[in-house]
Amino acid sequence: MKLLIKGGLVIDPSQGINEILDVLVEEGKIKVLGTDLEKELSGVSEAEVIDATGKLVTPGLIDMHVHLRDPGFEYKEDIESGSKAAAMGGFTSVACMPNTSPVADNQTVIEFIKSKARAKAIVNIYPIGAITKGSEGKELAEIGDLKEAGVVAISDDGRPVLSSDLMRKAMEYTKMFDMPIISHCEDKELAGDGVMNEGYMSTILGLSGIPNASEEVMVARDVILAELTGCPFHIAHVSTAGSVRIIREAKARGVKVTAEVTPHHFTLTDEIVKDYATNTKVNPPLRTKEDVAAIIAGLKDDTIDVIATDHAPHALEEKDVEYNYAPFGMVGLETSLGVVMTHLVAEGHLTLEQALRKMTSNPAKVLGLAKGSLEAGKDADITIIDPELTEKVDPANFKSKGKNSPFIGWNLKGLPITTIVAGKVVMRDRKLIY
Repeated sequence: MKLLIKGGLVIDPSQGINEILDVLVEEGKIKVLGTDLEKELSGVSEAEVIDATGKLVTPGLIDMHVHLRDPGFEYKEDIESGSKAAAMGGFTSVACMPNTSPVADNQTVIEFIKSKARAKAIVNIYPIGAITKGSEGKELAEIGDLKEAGVVAISDDGRPVLSSDLMRKAMEYTKMFDMPIISHCEDKELAGDGVMNEGYMSTILGLSGIPNASEEVMVARDVILAELTGCPFHIAHVSTAGSVRIIREAKARGVKVTAEVTPHHFTLTDEIVKDYATNTKVNPPLRTKEDVAAIIAGLKDDTIDVIATDHAPHALEEKDVEYNYAPFGMVGLETSLGVVMTHLVAEGHLTLEQALRKMTSNPAKVLGLAKGSLEAGKDADITIIDPELTEKVDPANFKSKGKNSPFIGWNLKGLPITTIVAGKVVMRDRKLIY
């Protein structure tokens, strides 16, 4: 089976390509990029042609930080619904966090996730294993077994490893497997019972605050441990100016540290919490305009390598409570690209190539995936984007079970219109095909 994508503006940061080209796909692989490739279909009985004139053709987007809630919390999300949300968002690959029930800290749970993904998912699913058994921060999980089972990283996301000695041991051990540790950097004692950013807004709203220091203390600790051990280390959902500064300084010293930021942390501030809408409750919390400015500067100068969603779906009834009692988390798979295009690219903060690099080749590099490129011979994971398409965010249209978005009602411009996984079209014209 051959697939030809004609006349689109091909932007592939991994190869430095930014020009109008055709893309020929054969047997699920990228065959060649070039011009006038329609002749390659001569005499071919089974071929599909997609006219991408006026559209952007990019490597399939990769989200290296999602919560699919499967196994154990399928009422929030499951692998099938999460993969459909990913496809609608233009993502061809996602990496799922281990805070499931049971926790993904052993081969059996990892095999379950992989098996269900093979049966139900319409995009590539890569499991992330836990650092510690049960993510309890007391004893290392069998990291070698997890690697053998197919995890692409380890993390206790949401439940940071508080013991510095245990984190050091995790880094020393994980380094042997050439696999990153992903850290949710938060000092739980400093965070206390906080539910939003500590500052002026938390004071006038009467809500307990989470100080910037609760993140920055752990970022500093883990950077120091990464420098000591030489372990590849990735910092999840950076939210403060101080964290950006620490990471920038660490990179200048040659520390093997990478970092990600979410769309909500580079667009929203704690002022949005004023209506007590629980869809604004997230951890780390939405910070101040000064933090947002620092994060955007970090994206510009590549201190921050990756844009990831931290897609965290919850059931409606869980969020439909008083602010203090609502769980932390926002969905993001179906709005991420639109937010990036509307509020980073259109506003001139990043070029298209910069933004796409942080959503394709960079996360692939961090996780060691042979993805994020339109190079000949690679899997034909491709996203086609209409830079002029505008939609209003309506959770009723989400394929995710979670509707807890802070962007409801926003008009987003620049949306994925086709998602192709291993040469198979799984979303076209904003409709799933499966």
